[in-house]
Amino acid sequence: MMKPVYREIPASPGYFTLLAGLGLLCAIGLGSAWYMEHFGHVVTGMTNQIVWGMPHVVAVFLIVAASGALNIASIGSVFSKAAYKPMARLSGLLAIALLAGGLAVLVLDLGRPDRLIVAMTSYNFKSIFAWNIFLYIGFFVVVGVYLFVQMARGFGRYMKPVGWFAFVWRLMLTTGTGSIFGWLVAREAYDAAVMAPLFIALSFSLGLAVFLLVTMLICRFSDREVGEHLLRRLARLLGVFSGCVLYFTAIQHLTNLYASEHQGVELFILVEGGLYTGLFWIGQILFGNLVPLAIVFHPAMNKDQMRIMLASFLIVLGGLAQIYVIIIGGQAYPLVLFPGMEVSSSFHDGAIASYTPSLPEIGLGLGGVAIALIIAWIGVKVLRIMPVSLSDAAVDPHHRPA
Repeated sequence: MMKPVYREIPASPGYFTLLAGLGLLCAIGLGSAWYMEHFGHVVTGMTNQIVWGMPHVVAVFLIVAASGALNIASIGSVFSKAAYKPMARLSGLLAIALLAGGLAVLVLDLGRPDRLIVAMTSYNFKSIFAWNIFLYIGFFVVVGVYLFVQMARGFGRYMKPVGWFAFVWRLMLTTGTGSIFGWLVAREAYDAAVMAPLFIALSFSLGLAVFLLVTMLICRFSDREVGEHLLRRLARLLGVFSGCVLYFTAIQHLTNLYASEHQGVELFILVEGGLYTGLFWIGQILFGNLVPLAIVFHPAMNKDQMRIMLASFLIVLGGLAQIYVIIIGGQAYPLVLFPGMEVSSSFHDGAIASYTPSLPEIGLGLGGVAIALIIAWIGVKVLRIMPVSLSDAAVDPHHRPA
């Protein structure tokens, strides 16, 4: 195995065309945020019943994927897998970029971004949201230091201890994000301790899927080789993570079905929920997990870059569907104000809430994705993040030419 050589990706018309397209999406996101601030959240699909809408779905997706995107760096430095080390820098950069995009959506959805000052200066330590602020800020710092020790000369001996610290921190971050829902006892769809490990598994799956898509996109733009054996190894790892998501999803719903107080919301999500039921079975389970699993473990399919990109893209869409069902579907089911009683009122108590994402909400979500990709796209242009080759001979110490 040769020592990897890192180079910035070259400037090209394609590079600037993609950058301009991402800039346009970012402008749409900023325009959507201004529109929602100027006219109020009445222009969105959100209501008093559905207070977390499409922007929150995208924000949670990006935050969860940010934690998982760091997994490649952790495997390389913490678990000493040499084949993953050349990709560790991109792993760290993408983790920072995704978290920045997710938090940008949350801040812009506040209606008045200056309210962030209140959130940063007044803390309620009984709230998991206050804890997450420290976890998010700490993640930027920890991953920034992690990138520094990887890229600076003479700091290689610190890579493993810093990598361990980053590994533990990202587990805490995803646990905190999952606990937002797991500790919300008022919502029957959320109240479950399994939410924390489910979100950790989801972060591994979504983070690796996004990492694979971005890596193959960069390599195609910069004419860099990706080894077939390396790609197959990453695809199988993606399949393992996807299987873990299926396992914890099954545990979540089986546990809720066992508890009589949660059987109503389970019947709603799994059978009677209309859009939410369709998203769960078709978007999340079938196309978001089972089809990608078939692709990445099929010996003829997991050698092809386009099919692996398709599997990664389907996992991304399946993850969005799963988070949508968790966040929106969990709010659509009515609060149980008086257990064992039937409740109705002019305030829609006891009724299934309706929600349709508005164009400004979708635009704001796309803007957050664009911010994340712009950070990563500029980063690989101005910094030595990408190795000149990801061929099997360059990254795999046990590679033997055919």
